[in-house]
Amino acid sequence: MTLDIKICGLRTEEAVDKAVALGASHIGFIFFPKSPRNIEPSDAGRLAERARGRARIVAVTVDADSDTLDEIVDQLSPDILQLHGSESPERVLNVKAVYGLPVIKAFSVREANDLKKIDPYIGIADRFLFDAKPPANSELPGGNGVAFDWNLMHLLDGGVDYMLSGGLNKDNLAEAIRLTGAPGIDASSGVESAPGVKDLGLMEEFFEAARKAERETAVAGRGK
Repeated sequence: MTLDIKICGLRTEEAVDKAVALGASHIGFIFFPKSPRNIEPSDAGRLAERARGRARIVAVTVDADSDTLDEIVDQLSPDILQLHGSESPERVLNVKAVYGLPVIKAFSVREANDLKKIDPYIGIADRFLFDAKPPANSELPGGNGVAFDWNLMHLLDGGVDYMLSGGLNKDNLAEAIRLTGAPGIDASSGVESAPGVKDLGLMEEFFEAARKAERETAVAGRGK
C-alpha cells in the first residue's frame, strides 16, 4: 500500500511546487489566524491551482463558522475539509451535507483515553488525523512540533483510517511508521526552517525518509 503523505501549512508557490514534485498525495492550507501558517482563502486558491489534479487539496480549519467555511470553499474549491477543533459529530455531519466534501477529523492525543473520543465520529468522519496535544502555553491545536506515544496507535481498531501527525520529521519518521503502520502521515513544522517557513531541502529529506521507510515496511511485511 502506498503511503499517503500530506504536507500542511503551505504558503508559497515554491513550497507547493516542491511538495507536488516530491509526490505529496495531499497538500494542506491552514485557515486559522493564530497560526504562523495562516493563509487567506484567495491566496490559497491561487496556489492550489498549481497542484490541482496532482495532489488532493485540503482546507484545514479550527471551529470555523459557516460563513468562514463558505468563503474557503468558494475560493479554494478543496477536495477535503479537515476539522481540527472541537467540532461535534453533528457539526461534522452538517459540514458534509452542506459542502458535499469528505471530512478529516483531527484529534489531539496524549493518552489512551484520548483515542476513545473518536468513537462517536466513526462512520461520520471519512478519515481521522491524530496529532499530539499542544504544550500548555500554545494557542495552536497542531503544528507545534510535538510528538506523542505512537505505541498508542495499537489500541485502534484495525479498520480505522487515519493520518499520523505531530512532530514528524526526517529523523523520527521511520520509527513512527514502523511502530504504527500508519496509512498516512502529515508534516508541517518538521519540514520548516522557522514557524511557517517551509524548507525545500528538509522537504526533500522528509520524502526520502518516507520512501525508505515505506520500502522497509514492505520488505518486513513480505518476510512475515
